[in-house]
Amino acid sequence: MPSTNLLKTIAKMIDHSLLHPTFTDKTIIEGCELSKRYGVATACVKPYSVSLAADILKGSGVGVCAVVSFPHGNSTLSIKVKEIEQALRDGAVEIDAVINPGKVLGGDWNYVSNEINEMNEFTVSGNALLKIIFENDYLEDHHIIKLCEICSTHNTAFVKTSTGYGFVKQQDGSYNYKGATDHHLKLMREHCGQNIQIKAAGGVRTLDDVLRVRTLGVTRIGATATETILEDAKKRGFV
Repeated sequence: MPSTNLLKTIAKMIDHSLLHPTFTDKTIIEGCELSKRYGVATACVKPYSVSLAADILKGSGVGVCAVVSFPHGNSTLSIKVKEIEQALRDGAVEIDAVINPGKVLGGDWNYVSNEINEMNEFTVSGNALLKIIFENDYLEDHHIIKLCEICSTHNTAFVKTSTGYGFVKQQDGSYNYKGATDHHLKLMREHCGQNIQIKAAGGVRTLDDVLRVRTLGVTRIGATATETILEDAKKRGFV
């Protein structure tokens, strides 16, 4: 029999993702209401909808998570900081920011470290938490390890696998992505300081997925399948 409060524990692992570019205000409102109903950690929303989400979620115990430089990470640092500033002003309590993948792949580690440090300092000064999105599908293991070391040095709250939109061109010309793989999650847990939390995003769609990544040290997931996951937990007797 599942342990007491496991349902709530699973719910509080979830950032309910409302990030698809086609989502209307109606979709975002419905997603925020769902987030309240299930008592998840946050509703993760596009920058323009932070204030809308904050109004809906006020007093509910569900936070607002805003994405920054999403999904490609190529904004200048000054613009990333401005996005964080606006999101915090509008009511965000968590920030998911994408690093510059070209700088990572080019080995410009001073740039990457400075970007992460400045974003983290600004976010923390606003009493919010920063999650750094690596976009692992673009990277090799040594890039991921180095990013974990940098985030550990600057004491970011979280490292995060993916945006869910990091599509890579395949040999047949189509685009696909893997998202949060077990291999990458193990690598991130191994190479991050113990105070750094891990967020898995991209491909975590079922309760079994959540339970599996939880055993790998994941404490937060990004999910669009929130209702499916938590209704399955109820059916299995999670209380």
